[in-house]
Amino acid sequence: MGGSPRRRRLAGESPEHRAARAAVIEASSFEVIPLRSLDAAVEALPDGSRVSVTASPAKGLAATQEITEQLNAAGHAAVPHLSARLVRDRTHTRALAAWLRSTQIEEIFLVGGDVAEPGRYPDALSFLGDLLEADPGLRRVGVTAYPDGHPLIDPATLDSALTDKQLMLAEAGLAGYSSTQMCFDPERIAGWLRRQRRRGMDLPLHLGIAGVVDRAKLLSIGLRLGIGQSLRYLRKNRRAVTRLLTAPHYDPNDLLVPLSPHLVELDIRALHIFTFNQVAATAAWREQNLR
Repeated sequence: MGGSPRRRRLAGESPEHRAARAAVIEASSFEVIPLRSLDAAVEALPDGSRVSVTASPAKGLAATQEITEQLNAAGHAAVPHLSARLVRDRTHTRALAAWLRSTQIEEIFLVGGDVAEPGRYPDALSFLGDLLEADPGLRRVGVTAYPDGHPLIDPATLDSALTDKQLMLAEAGLAGYSSTQMCFDPERIAGWLRRQRRRGMDLPLHLGIAGVVDRAKLLSIGLRLGIGQSLRYLRKNRRAVTRLLTAPHYDPNDLLVPLSPHLVELDIRALHIFTFNQVAATAAWREQNLR
């Protein structure tokens, strides 16, 4: 069969697996970052997009709140990241709960955050308890997942935290999902998720995936995002690193096609796309893959 290796992989995908891949692509959310490039990123969003709004340690949660409101007013469905380590105290927690109620935001994505000196909350779980007690009017909460590990937290602690957050959400009667960090290794993702399913983690999974991002930017931010294992995978996998270094942009299908036979089995329901504000190229890729 002729054509590029990427085209041959797509051509060899079964109709069932192609349909499963299309379903998670259709359920994509675009992650945006409060940087100077944000205006262009927002302008490039398709109408009515689901948009995940990160929390910046430099700008604080107020920036996340402002951007969330602007996106919702423009007809998008914005999901604010609430970073526990950026919350000062219980008064701040109650103010966030009041903001969620007043703006009728019913979904958040909960992260611990990377602030070196946190306020009251050292982790997401301790903040979640106080937030739910303040009656924020939520219906759904996303929580973090780390198939690639975390540079500062051991695997046993990560497993325990994921279990505890699932239990807290269930006890509160809230829908939940786990959303992964960016990862490039399909076998690692599938193996990690199978282990979590055996442990009793039954939250649907949103797969964290790099968008159609300039390769230099993607490589430069890798270590800062804690994806060391994935970068080691790329170094060992000649085909993967060759594709990344020779193509002008990363193609999310490099990860999605190998995972497509397992998406339904592992309850992977959506993509959380790390766009790094390069939304236009990723939106075009999404549209092309839904045709």
